[in-house]
Amino acid sequence: MNVASSGASAEDADSGRAGHGGNVSAGVPAHGGASDAGHTITITANRHRVRVIHQGVTFADTQAGFTLSETDCPDVFYFPRADVNMARLERSTHTSQCPHKGDATYFHLRTEDEKIENAVWTYEKPLERVKQIAGYLAFYASRVDRIDQTS
Repeated sequence: MNVASSGASAEDADSGRAGHGGNVSAGVPAHGGASDAGHTITITANRHRVRVIHQGVTFADTQAGFTLSETDCPDVFYFPRADVNMARLERSTHTSQCPHKGDATYFHLRTEDEKIENAVWTYEKPLERVKQIAGYLAFYASRVDRIDQTS
């Protein structure tokens, strides 16, 4: 099954929205203050196999990730670093700020033929309410060939 929904679109990231935001409480939707009215984030452990594949190369493969569901955004798969080919990532200087999750940093994805700019993001020190995703990595579905989730 090709899910291809790793998160916000590249357009969201480029606009500063970054499409990654919200409150979390162990798989139960959490709600913020008045400024967050109607906005929720749910983080759940995902024990399905989730893989990121681009140009025939597997860049991430896990059964120990998280799925982050956020109001008005596609679900995002977050991968533990141990399950990502970190040798294929190059730290970017790009950053963004999400009022719901904190400051995001980015990585370029290095393939045999090219460097895909800011294809991966992470929250090294997310806000307390989303601390489960600290250090985990997420891939833009629009910048890779496939993100597959299987049973």
